[in-house]
Amino acid sequence: MRGTRSKEASFCEIDDRKTGKEKTNRTALYRHKGNFQWQGIKDVPYKTEGDEWSGIIRRVLIGSHGESTRFHVRYFEISHLGCSSLERHRHEHVVICVKGRGMVRTGKVRREVGFMDTVYISPDTPHQLENPYDEPFGFICIVNAKRDKPRVLKQAK
Repeated sequence: MRGTRSKEASFCEIDDRKTGKEKTNRTALYRHKGNFQWQGIKDVPYKTEGDEWSGIIRRVLIGSHGESTRFHVRYFEISHLGCSSLERHRHEHVVICVKGRGMVRTGKVRREVGFMDTVYISPDTPHQLENPYDEPFGFICIVNAKRDKPRVLKQAK
């Protein structure tokens, strides 16, 4: 009937719950609260072991709330003089700079990245993200949902 709304929920409706913790495969909205923080999204450890990284936070936007995606979307922020581990793995990922600037090492090449620069890191490529700059370096990282564990590599002296 025209002009009437069904009482049944559409599969396209947004689940606008405050917590974002439901373990269902419903469409969800995680509202941005400013300063690269999202409603219902908490900081999680970058890694639980190792000392080859420093000054990095991780926020999983999509991929730990029950979604059935084949990818995960995470936000990372690296503070001044911080870095991720130098590692390699069989899965690919994409890094999109959204805050400040940083350095991305892929293989033996180091490149500066700035706002909205996008980097594709192919499988088995040694890589590391670093922040030699004064302001925080924030980036969105899109990665396969099913992925192998990274192998940490030794830094060349």
